[in-house]
Amino acid sequence: MNLLIRLLISTLAIVVASKLVPGVFVESWTTAAIVAIVLGILNTFLKPVLQILALPITILTLGIFYFVINVFIIYLATYLVDGFAISGFISALIFGLVVSVVSAILGMFLD
Repeated sequence: MNLLIRLLISTLAIVVASKLVPGVFVESWTTAAIVAIVLGILNTFLKPVLQILALPITILTLGIFYFVINVFIIYLATYLVDGFAISGFISALIFGLVVSVVSAILGMFLD
């Protein structure tokens, strides 16, 4: 049940971010749920590998490269999910930040 609630929170965060951030298109609520699932899978399995591989450049940039990894994960999700599009790097960066903030705020009510 907790997993289903987290999926609903992520879906809602993606829909909110798509309405707030220009250059982000999510076709429907179903597409947003699929994007939430795909982002969850990519963040679970691919992101740790990328963080380890990019650790030297992340240290050199004082952690700013971590945002580039987030944008890469979001771009990969746009490639994998039809009906989800992002127009540029800045839009993907802001989309990731908005999704994180909205998910954190809504997640506080879950705990």
